[in-house]
Amino acid sequence: MKTRSSFVCQQCGNESGAWFGKCPSCGAWNSLVETVRVTGKTIFSAKSTTSSVKPLPLAQIKSVRRERISTEMVEFDRVLGGGIVPGVVILIAGDPGVGKSTLLLSLVGKIGGWYVTGEESAEQVKMRAERLGISKNDLYILPETNIESILSAVETASVKPQIMVIDSIQTMTSESLEGIAGSVGQIRQSTQLLLNLAKSQQVAIFIVGHVTKEGTIAGPKLLEHMVDVVCYFEGERYYQGRILRTLKNRFGPTDEVGIFEMNDSGLTEISNPSKIFLEGRVKNVSGSTVGVTLEGTRPLLVEIQSLVVPTQLAMPRRVVNGIDYNRLQVILAILQKRLNLPFGNFDVFVNVSGGLKLKEPATDLPVALSLISAFKNKPLPNDLASFGELGLLGELRRVQGEDKRTKEAKRLGFTSVLSPEQKNLQQVCNPLWAT
Repeated sequence: MKTRSSFVCQQCGNESGAWFGKCPSCGAWNSLVETVRVTGKTIFSAKSTTSSVKPLPLAQIKSVRRERISTEMVEFDRVLGGGIVPGVVILIAGDPGVGKSTLLLSLVGKIGGWYVTGEESAEQVKMRAERLGISKNDLYILPETNIESILSAVETASVKPQIMVIDSIQTMTSESLEGIAGSVGQIRQSTQLLLNLAKSQQVAIFIVGHVTKEGTIAGPKLLEHMVDVVCYFEGERYYQGRILRTLKNRFGPTDEVGIFEMNDSGLTEISNPSKIFLEGRVKNVSGSTVGVTLEGTRPLLVEIQSLVVPTQLAMPRRVVNGIDYNRLQVILAILQKRLNLPFGNFDVFVNVSGGLKLKEPATDLPVALSLISAFKNKPLPNDLASFGELGLLGELRRVQGEDKRTKEAKRLGFTSVLSPEQKNLQQVCNPLWAT
């Protein structure tokens, strides 16, 4: 056996024969780590023999429709596009403590499968399963970090699993590399071997992925390209709400969301998420309004709160939670220019209740109404909901799913729904603050 040394960038995965202080591909400093590859060694592969290959005409390929496996969780099935496709590789990423392991242990606890853990012992997983009320006989725990040993266990098992969870990919190591666990080379090699297993044995594999301090998925970007589905599990540590969001899905829609609630007994599905986000709302108070946002194909009603107070500083403060800071600056500039509201003399605080992060432009109008209400210190009607994108000229622009948003708002008792049917912000504000 021979060894070959190379230097791999931990940011982009670029491989170089020599060390550089600055990565020649992405420009990151001090990101190259030496990786020793062992050559001449047999690497486990799902394909044990090599055969000649040739392309086939599309017309000659038989279409195979395999039934999806239900997760027995409606919200999870929604995110995956109707259930688990056999042979799929799914990456679940999220912040530490958000509930990734709890979600996937609950999954295999409902439908059975293998739970491979590189972060806990079998006894620790057992304790967590008991807390979640899981006692399924066909749930198997495998505490192992060597990827070849895991794949060999699947190959020699009398009954092969339909579902397998790898928690987490950053703890897995391959014998063909001498790099540390979590390095770009180890993540790439381990994922490739798992991918080969999934496609050849039709095993659906869920991979838990860590995130960096910037909030991006740790490891090479190649990891996201290799897998079939990428999901992000998000939620604030001090809020009970959790959102499972699809970023990539080869077998279903993208940007779909499932909503859960974290409690003492684990994760609970939320069938009426708007009720959770509006829970505890105080009525008849200035600065509070309800906006209708669209998460995937699902309309959600959320409370937006604003506080506007005279500033004591040379530069007024702008504090936001749940919306984009730059978007708030644009909305404030529009209000100051088009409605002559001097926000430059005030500190502004904006919060989206429930820990939800709003990213779509349809929330411009409710944010603007909340700010105006706080500035004038006059509450908005309790039965008012709104949505719409705000242009720089003060005009309202149409958004996706207007009928769906309006129906959901009226279903929850909001009789007055402001939408882009009103042409500009002035037409919206005049009836609300006529007196």
